[in-house]
Amino acid sequence: MGSASREALEAAKRRLAAAQGVTLATGEQLLAASRAIDSSIQLRSVLVDSSVPADRKAGLLASIFVGLDSAAAALLDSMAGARWSSADELVAGIEEIGIRAVATASGAKAGIEDEIFAFGRAVTSDHELELAVGSKLGAAEDKAALVDALLAGKSSPSTLVIIRHLVQSARGRRIGQMLAAAAGVVADAHGATVATVTSAVPLNAAQLSTLESALGARYNSTLRINLIIDPTIVGGLRVQIGDDVIDGTVASRLADLRIRLAG
Repeated sequence: MGSASREALEAAKRRLAAAQGVTLATGEQLLAASRAIDSSIQLRSVLVDSSVPADRKAGLLASIFVGLDSAAAALLDSMAGARWSSADELVAGIEEIGIRAVATASGAKAGIEDEIFAFGRAVTSDHELELAVGSKLGAAEDKAALVDALLAGKSSPSTLVIIRHLVQSARGRRIGQMLAAAAGVVADAHGATVATVTSAVPLNAAQLSTLESALGARYNSTLRINLIIDPTIVGGLRVQIGDDVIDGTVASRLADLRIRLAG
């Protein structure tokens, strides 16, 4: 992301934190707006054109997005009036603020991250499902309907809003990548960090709680664990937090041993 876009996004985060009356509908409306803007080359061009006055952009948005709540309208206006490095980064910024608004409205105890992680595991373990929700060829409405059918009564409305948006707005991204990024945004909005833990076998709740506490103390951060089961690592754990990787797997140790023996 370009420097101008980073500054615009940080400003939007501050406005969201200070906004009043942010609801689930606020986030849903911003996510819908990001999809609509992404679908129109003309609209994207106008919104990132620095020569177009902010009030003209606000008027254009008001004429297109009728019925936005006050928080969504104010956030969208401010983002459109800011300077972005590209139209794609404007769309990505609106998407992130939409996801953050959903997280803000739902609260940290909603468990959105865990539900997104669970859906991600279900998708990556089923090739046909991954193709159905992630293929570029499928209609966006059909993908959203499939998500509704899969998650109805099994996830919170907040999680459903986020995942429905993602499957309709791939923008060249793989479904697993999108889900992981969205969970990271939700965690960050709640003051937490995602730790991706790869294990050869499932971990029970007590083990996950102990690991979460230990890693949280080490990194001085509240953590949300995304558990991935991969029998090929044989045993041990691989932990990734941001750019840091702690690889204590048997497969890794065997690989190191083979390298030393070969040398």
